[in-house]
Amino acid sequence: MRAAPTILHLDMDAFYASAEQAAKPSLRGKPVVVGGLGMRGVVATASYEARRLGVHSAMPMAQARRLAPNAAYLVPRFALYRTVSDQVMELLGRLSPLVEPLSLDEAFVDLEAGGVADDSASARAIGGQLRTVIRAVTGLSGSVGLAGSKMLAKIASEEAKPDGLLLIEPGTERELLAPMSVRILPGVGPATGDHLRRAGMTLVSHLAEAGEAELVRLLGKAHGVALHRMAQGYDDRPVVAERDAKSVSVEDTFDVDLHDRVRVRTEVERLAGRCVQRLRGAGRSGRTVVLKVRRYDFSTLTRSETLRGPTDDPTVVREAAARLLEAVDTTGGVRLLGVGVTGLADFTQEDLFAQAADAEHAAAEHAAAENAAAEHAAGESADRAGGPADARDGTVAERAVAEARESEEQLAARRWPAGHDVRHDVHGHGWVQGSGVGRVTVRFEEPWTPPGRVRTFRIDDPQLQPAEPLRLVRDPVDYSSWPASLPKSLSAAGPGEGEASRP
Repeated sequence: MRAAPTILHLDMDAFYASAEQAAKPSLRGKPVVVGGLGMRGVVATASYEARRLGVHSAMPMAQARRLAPNAAYLVPRFALYRTVSDQVMELLGRLSPLVEPLSLDEAFVDLEAGGVADDSASARAIGGQLRTVIRAVTGLSGSVGLAGSKMLAKIASEEAKPDGLLLIEPGTERELLAPMSVRILPGVGPATGDHLRRAGMTLVSHLAEAGEAELVRLLGKAHGVALHRMAQGYDDRPVVAERDAKSVSVEDTFDVDLHDRVRVRTEVERLAGRCVQRLRGAGRSGRTVVLKVRRYDFSTLTRSETLRGPTDDPTVVREAAARLLEAVDTTGGVRLLGVGVTGLADFTQEDLFAQAADAEHAAAEHAAAENAAAEHAAGESADRAGGPADARDGTVAERAVAEARESEEQLAARRWPAGHDVRHDVHGHGWVQGSGVGRVTVRFEEPWTPPGRVRTFRIDDPQLQPAEPLRLVRDPVDYSSWPASLPKSLSAAGPGEGEASRP
């Protein structure tokens, strides 16, 4: 435990939703929900306006829509979030060589190791400057916690939200923690919290009073000892600069169970391609390909294949995932598919036995699979349309037309995801508000313009194309001299409101 609050925890406020509000002037001050928009989608992040209506992360999207029917529901734009995250992490790297990212929007920083703080006053000054510079560079707000340990710094940033700074003076940890819920402590999730509740322990003070022996009896030696120490405010975990990823994976949950075997294979190949993109983005390769299949009855199967050496070749990964799929029975329907790569390395090794091809060949192969799936679906619909009428559900031909329309809508939703960027030859840059019935609705505005006008186009309008996200700040601030000195354009702003200390 440190004698000075020189461990900083930064947590960006409602990161995905705040980034969307910063990018879209018409959504500022309004409830925004980011996540999977299908029937089985889950909320990734909700703006504070949506949170006041009861929406929160990990909530089923269907429930969120009932609570906030008038909110804007958007598909995540990870390219934008990663760009902003890189900017934030670069700023943190200027403070210390010891920066421990926990996610795109959250990290610990050892200020003492960077020589920028050695007491409460200097730590508070750096924390205030950091919040100011982050807002100037990214247009977003972040909350800062400062304490003598990682656990307390994280608790402080949570208590400071939104857009605040909280410093916990060393020596006050136990007094601060005592009245808090046991769920505030690292490692206490719903199951452990419920177990402790049944034992009569709901507050951190109850854990401290129970004693180490009782917690060991309830939770086991490792967990019990660690929890008793944390309940008394002890946490000597260091800030670790490198957190090596063990795997890279992507997965999708489908609104309607997939029954067509060709469609399932097409989705597996698409996921394999996305997985390799993420793998290459991290500058890594992997040796083991993993396929995840969740069937109609919620049973989940995983299959894996270890290659001769690490690879980041999309064709190799696709072919391995397809081979794994052959060993899985999907006849009852599939609700989720995932493809991952483990056994990560920093180099690749040519697999002489793989039929690797260049990017054009891979793209052509993928397109052929999609065409085959479409033709197969069309053939099935045509076959069914030629049958007798069904008195209960209408004619089979009508159902075939409905299925074709649904397929078209699904393709449109994939090409024009809600919230994603587009560019029109006449109207310029905008974002998709929604699509349906062969149309896509776009609002034309940029982060630094007033709320823009809304227009509707056919989904195949040749003048409308997907676009890359715009930066959130029109004129980025020069922070090259920070933290040695604060840029003049920022110095007048000060550390901002929302600062506090405990006790």
